[in-house]
Amino acid sequence: MVSDSGGFDDKSFNQTSYKGLTDAVAELGIESNEVQSSTNADFAPNVEAMVADGCNIIVTVGFLLDDATTAAAEANPDIDFAIVDSNPEGSADLENLKPLLFNTAESSFLAGYLAAGMTKTGTVGTFGGLQIPTVTIFMDGFAQGVAHHNETKGTDVQVIGWSSENQDGQFVPGDDPFQNIAGGKQTADTLVSQGADILFPVAGPAGEGALQAAQSSGGNVNAIWVDTDGCVSAEQYCPQLISSVYKAMDLAVADAIRASYNDEFSNEPYVGTLENDGTGLAPFNEFEDDVPAELKAELEQLRTDITSGTIQIESAAQPK
Repeated sequence: MVSDSGGFDDKSFNQTSYKGLTDAVAELGIESNEVQSSTNADFAPNVEAMVADGCNIIVTVGFLLDDATTAAAEANPDIDFAIVDSNPEGSADLENLKPLLFNTAESSFLAGYLAAGMTKTGTVGTFGGLQIPTVTIFMDGFAQGVAHHNETKGTDVQVIGWSSENQDGQFVPGDDPFQNIAGGKQTADTLVSQGADILFPVAGPAGEGALQAAQSSGGNVNAIWVDTDGCVSAEQYCPQLISSVYKAMDLAVADAIRASYNDEFSNEPYVGTLENDGTGLAPFNEFEDDVPAELKAELEQLRTDITSGTIQIESAAQPK
């Protein structure tokens, strides 16, 4: 496995993907190797290092590893490759490259509806790490979930930090924004100063800055985490986390490794959805008694309506 610059302890998608690797190793009794990338320049050399080490399957983590993964798959047709959070151009022509994708617009729609139902100020905020599809898909779903609450419940909750219609919003500053926790907090503080009392950071490790902002607010600001259950991966912030939008990257990674081990590997993309539990809302944890029963019931109905197609989410970033 090759991480992106977040590393395997990012409390987010690298960490969850890495769990899939360790789970597969434990189950199958196989050997593993892994390398953490510090910068984008590390991607291609790190993938090549895994090739040189004789790995049978190489899993890369993140949209930013597209080019390095595709090039290595083309050059090494006898090695299986899987990439988390991306469907590289031309991957359909490579029998040894499997995209592992997640339609988090669906689960983020639920998160937006939840935020709209829980806000006290009438304003909720979101921000991203980079303006790339695997980030904006969350923000699209979140904004549309809030809009659905306004439409069906007669509320007027405002979303700041992202416009789904204009595809424009707030992103963490810096040359390596996903690692910029201070920049994440700065961005979160700006949203809080504009009235947001629920934050939805989609910024990998930098999203911890939003959790810091919530933690220091004296209970006035809370958050919804992404990629994994924040009460597990960032448990020190659990008192501030209403819920999380999870992606079952660990299961998808383990399945890909298992298929390769059993000579059943295919390049057919895996797409995690609400219907197959590849994505969804994590438990409310410490907010279990704070989320009204009526709101919980509405979220369950929304889940049914999304999976049945009754509700259509509009995001160009959704997996096709």
